[in-house]
Amino acid sequence: MTSTPVDIEHQSPVSASAPAPARRRVKRRTVQTTIWFVGLIILTAIVLYPLLWLFLSTLKPNSEFGSNAGLIPVNPTVENYGKVMEGIAGVPMWKFFLNSFILAASAVVGTVTSSALAAYAFARVQFKGLGILFAAMIGTLLLPFHVVIIPQYIIFNQLGWIDTFIPLILPKFLATEAFFVFLIVQFIRQMPRDMDEAARIDGAGHMRIFWSIILPLIRPALITCAIFAFIWTWNDFLSPLLYLTSPENYPLPIALRLYNDASSGGADYGATVTASFLALVPILLFFIVFQRFLVDGVATQGLKG
Repeated sequence: MTSTPVDIEHQSPVSASAPAPARRRVKRRTVQTTIWFVGLIILTAIVLYPLLWLFLSTLKPNSEFGSNAGLIPVNPTVENYGKVMEGIAGVPMWKFFLNSFILAASAVVGTVTSSALAAYAFARVQFKGLGILFAAMIGTLLLPFHVVIIPQYIIFNQLGWIDTFIPLILPKFLATEAFFVFLIVQFIRQMPRDMDEAARIDGAGHMRIFWSIILPLIRPALITCAIFAFIWTWNDFLSPLLYLTSPENYPLPIALRLYNDASSGGADYGATVTASFLALVPILLFFIVFQRFLVDGVATQGLKG
């Protein structure tokens, strides 16, 4: 059988130009990727600009506030950090940090624990008045916090708990945050009841089902509640202002007000900005650490064994 030689000079022009569409697709993808990359850089710069401004402002001397509107300090200094570390009103700065940490950590533990238990009861336990109580709980979301300020203050004052952390910590252990309860309830209701029924056949009660089955599966919701509870409590200004009167019990938001108190000799903008930046660091660290667990929990939520 004789093979026919291939005439290279008379090849079809279609085969010679075949890679052209592929090159155009690659070029189009490269342009789209570049546009997305530039857009994300611009968006990131816009989001991070306030944080960058806050950090660079901590290096400005107090005399430049009001005269230097630029981003870069003319005469950078670290004097503001020294003044902040010394504290104010006779209280060192670490004491304010400790008070805020105690309140925020207690809020996380109390909110997550009580909200999870209440949510399990609403989602899995059948009892009389379930619908009415759940509707009443949701209705508290429409009730402004300012409406209950005076009754709560009167109760805590009669109990002698003013100027202590108890009024700020105790409600967190009583499932008073309806938003978190509702969030976890909706998360539990999406889970099939087959696992509960199988565990109940094996003799498990509600606490065993909650601890061994429900709790591991609602980890993404619990971490979400922990993140929000920590941030909201760390930044809370009104509640500590109502119940705390001694400077040694003040958390960071109240301590920041002292730097701008006119009765104490005027506003120290450099110290205020520096204290604000230092107060922001724990929140960033907390969110970065727990965001990893949140993403892992969401990623494994759809897996079935």
